Amino acid sequence: MKSFNLWTAHGALNSTPVFKAFETGVKRLGYKSYINSNKGDIDVIWSLLWQGRMAGNKPIWLNAVKQNKPIIVLEVGALKRNELWRMGLNGVNGKGSFGPSNNDDKRAKKIGLTLKDWQHNDGPILLAGQHNLSQQWNSPTHQISWTNEVLSTIRKHTDRKIIIRNHPRCPVIYNNLPDNVVLQTPRRVRDTYDDYDFDVNTSYAVINWCSTPGIEAALNGIPTFTGPYSLAKPVANLDVNNINNPVTPNRQQWLNDLAYIEWSLEELSTGNPLKRLTFNL
Repeated sequence: MKSFNLWTAHGALNSTPVFKAFETGVKRLGYKSYINSNKGDIDVIWSLLWQGRMAGNKPIWLNAVKQNKPIIVLEVGALKRNELWRMGLNGVNGKGSFGPSNNDDKRAKKIGLTLKDWQHNDGPILLAGQHNLSQQWNSPTHQISWTNEVLSTIRKHTDRKIIIRNHPRCPVIYNNLPDNVVLQTPRRVRDTYDDYDFDVNTSYAVINWCSTPGIEAALNGIPTFTGPYSLAKPVANLDVNNINNPVTPNRQQWLNDLAYIEWSLEELSTGNPLKRLTFNL
């Protein structure tokens, strides 16, 4: 029988109801759960950001990886932020597993997940950074080096304006930016837990390694350039040398599968998302 270690002590402030719903789901499936203990078979942690309250998750993650042991990661969702919550096995980006693929469109319709037509805007290129201390930032280079490499490649093909948008909780200082490249500082949305202004709709294209901006761009019909472990990879471009001729593939199957990576508290408490995720363990 499966058993789970819920590491609630290392969760963000908004993780409490998510862990609670997960624990309820575990019980409904007839499994055992342990709180902040390693008595169980499968660890459950919050986020892959090794900072602040979540720093204690790093040794748990590294131990699981070393032992080739399954580990479940809970995280804030990207589809309906603070309404749906991501749950992945061995990761929460393209390195993770989210259960069976090739899904139908029932859940996408249920949660109101839709696609905008591909856009052909004449706006700037938006280069969206992410958090350097997150395990999701698995580029072989530092974010500044990666950004500079991307800028250099783009400039071989276009002089279009480029906006570098820092991750809201990881400001990066860029010195001597090239001509027609500007730095954008995210602004907090009032009366929200941790939402920031983010509008991709006037962009020509969005470049992002493997976090939420790539997903938002693809959903909104903005040509997307990502790294190999982005959840937007199936509908994205992987080579910025193609900045002038981005691919704009059919996204319906991607949308159908995307709908099965994030869940409401009510859904988590049924245990069904967990059963779906761990069906082959």
